[in-house]
Amino acid sequence: MFTASRSARPARPPNRPDAGPQPAVDSPGRVDGMVLDRVVLDRGARSVFAGLSLTLSERRIGLVGDNGSGKSTLLRLLNGLLLPDAGTVTVAGLDTRKERRRLPATVGFVFQNVDHQIIFPTVREEIAFGPIAQGRPKAEANAAADQLLARHGCAGWGERAVADLSEGQKQLVCILAALAAGPRILLLDEPFSSLDLTTRLGFAARLADLDLQVVMASHDLHLFDGFDRLLWLKGGIVAADGAPGEVIPLYEADARARAAANRGQP
Repeated sequence: MFTASRSARPARPPNRPDAGPQPAVDSPGRVDGMVLDRVVLDRGARSVFAGLSLTLSERRIGLVGDNGSGKSTLLRLLNGLLLPDAGTVTVAGLDTRKERRRLPATVGFVFQNVDHQIIFPTVREEIAFGPIAQGRPKAEANAAADQLLARHGCAGWGERAVADLSEGQKQLVCILAALAAGPRILLLDEPFSSLDLTTRLGFAARLADLDLQVVMASHDLHLFDGFDRLLWLKGGIVAADGAPGEVIPLYEADARARAAANRGQP
């Protein structure tokens, strides 16, 4: 099991028979966090995870690793968009296989590619969709969407056509749409890649103030300042797991070594 008290040493092999983690419980009757227990997942002929066990209970958790290392796949497992071939994934006490329909009210997800997420023609409709799907009256959801936009410096955006927005603006709308549903957990897959620096820093600061659990994958290592925990994924295995200040130097050293090897240098 990868536990909350870690140094950033290479993680133990993920397929140990005794590696089953325990759910995180912070008060009687309330189960928070996410637990992966001996998760196996293949994508075609490629094995992504071969017995991965993790307990994710910290308030702010980051994921780093090369493209194809398993970051996006892990987020999709946590959101129920993918189901494991073996093992279990439990999110806020919900088994993603057995209680998949209940996950959208608990887990918000922001895709790396905004075109995979946006489905409505106007900004207000996109943001109000989640609350309406949860049973909130349409007029109330629309008003709440406008209030959310105003709080994040986007007053007057409600009637704007999503197709007319820049990629960065679309990404911002996707983040706000995820927040509008009132999730307890927010999963972010490269959420700021299309935002300009000012908007990126401002929204990162706002996320830090949110009273929910955040798991974020990013190549921008500066975004993990203040995070409680950082996992470095390498080929579907947790290569290091600890505080960002411990994990980032290991990840950067490995990247530099591989870059040098690719240039044919010692």
